[in-house]
Amino acid sequence: MAGFEDASASGKDKANTPSSDLDSPYYIHSTDYPCQMHVNDSLNDNNYADWSREMNDFLVAKNRIGFIDGTIPKPTEDQPEYKAWQRSDAIIKGWITTAMEKEIRNSVKYATTVKQIWEDLQERFRKESAPRAYELKRTLTNM
Repeated sequence: MAGFEDASASGKDKANTPSSDLDSPYYIHSTDYPCQMHVNDSLNDNNYADWSREMNDFLVAKNRIGFIDGTIPKPTEDQPEYKAWQRSDAIIKGWITTAMEKEIRNSVKYATTVKQIWEDLQERFRKESAPRAYELKRTLTNM
């Protein structure tokens, strides 16, 4: 009987892990795998605004937006949720990098977290958008 109780207890503990809770940002569905394309077009030098909006919406729908906006910080290795966080971060990195052109993917492949990738992309592409937006506004004003 003791062996049966121990097995039941360990099964019960496993069922209560963050990755098995449907409302948890660590939940991994059986259809979630890293190399899935979840946006209409791959990120290139000309579509960052549309791409990031689509990816943001997808991550909100998957309850994973906190990994890129910092509301789900990386736990320390001694915290119980560290492994679940690590798995989720790896899957999100796969989703994001799969949706990039090869040159862009190569430039972010050494980032250690998906948050670092997201911040790098924002820094890189938003800077180019500001001068272009100014140029467009000026052209419109002149018309």
